[in-house]
Amino acid sequence: MSEIWLGAGFFSFILTAVLVAGYFFEKAAERRRGAAAAVRLSADQSLPGSRAVFLNVFRSIGENFPATKNQNNPYRLRLAAAGYGWPSALAVFYGIKCASALFFAGLFGILTLLYRGEASVALVPMICGLSLGFLLPDRVLASRVRARVQRLRSALPPALDLMVLGMEAGQSLDQSIADASRSLQRTHPDFSAELAQLYLELKTATSRADSFRGFGVRNKEPELRKLANLLADSDRFGTSIGPALRSHSKYLRTRFRQQAQERARKVGVKLIFPVFFLIFPSVLLVTLGPAVMLMYQQLKNLLQ
Repeated sequence: MSEIWLGAGFFSFILTAVLVAGYFFEKAAERRRGAAAAVRLSADQSLPGSRAVFLNVFRSIGENFPATKNQNNPYRLRLAAAGYGWPSALAVFYGIKCASALFFAGLFGILTLLYRGEASVALVPMICGLSLGFLLPDRVLASRVRARVQRLRSALPPALDLMVLGMEAGQSLDQSIADASRSLQRTHPDFSAELAQLYLELKTATSRADSFRGFGVRNKEPELRKLANLLADSDRFGTSIGPALRSHSKYLRTRFRQQAQERARKVGVKLIFPVFFLIFPSVLLVTLGPAVMLMYQQLKNLLQ
């Protein structure tokens, strides 16, 4: 009787777990479908809501730096290239640099006091920690810029194909940019945001050439600058842009394929050093080690 109740309880537990999991999965799928159906063209540059509290703290710290008032600060372009286009992104970045410098200075000072026990020797480690903490966000920002540039490069050919399809279907350049932005919103969100911002600038800016120029300047990718120049020239001279975009997309795919082949050919050369200095000594140790030990034992016995 106990086995029957045990089996019934186990079956009920599994059934309940499956039903609950199915309910949550179905709700998540409905939310995704609803989000996809309600996709809007947006280039929101506000602070992320999930991190707004921390970013507001950093912003309040960074606003005390005079460099945040400079509109020609080079960090503005670097932050925009990394995808941080909020109006207060520069102040937040300086606040992070200040907080990071204070954190590492305090950490190095505490570690020095715990290790040496003398406050007089903690000054130099604190200065080193202050410098490290102030420069570390620059390295992180550079890595974020490189990663975003790579994502933009990978999204460029499909975006051009979508724009070509829209223009060959009779749409204008602005509408094809908007449709490409909506289509790439889930697969390539970075490029989708750039196209959305370009579309909004084309609708609101007084000069279309300035909008295309800004599209190329705020990104560190040379291919995007070429695309911006192509769009600006076609819009200026009134030439047909569909064939130009199609040929440019073909050129980009050929160029990316050649770059991938070049990197693949360099793999053999780059493997020489790890093979020679890491793998080869290990193989020699495993294969010749027992023989060397045996020869050592034999020679030792002969000498005795």
